[in-house]
Amino acid sequence: MSRRTTLITAAAVAAAGLIAGLTYWLTQPSYDDVLKDCKTALAQQYARDGKGRPADCKDVHDDDYDALVLDASLNHLGWTDEDGDFDKNKMLDSVTEQP
Repeated sequence: MSRRTTLITAAAVAAAGLIAGLTYWLTQPSYDDVLKDCKTALAQQYARDGKGRPADCKDVHDDDYDALVLDASLNHLGWTDEDGDFDKNKMLDSVTEQP
């Protein structure tokens, strides 16, 4: 085999590897997509009184997961406003209500 054939073959293999790697990287969900899926899974879990970490949250960092759990808890308790922000008045109303 000549030197030229070897270089062409090596370049073709390198290009194919680069294209395959780039395609794999581009098809992976972004971290924001992972967080959205986790938030949805936590909301569904609270709706059915589930326990534990949902499978959709396995790639979420621990600090972000803690924040998502807190957010899901506040939503489940009804302590958020229409924009999803914590509403102190709703919390106080629910805590001070007489049964």
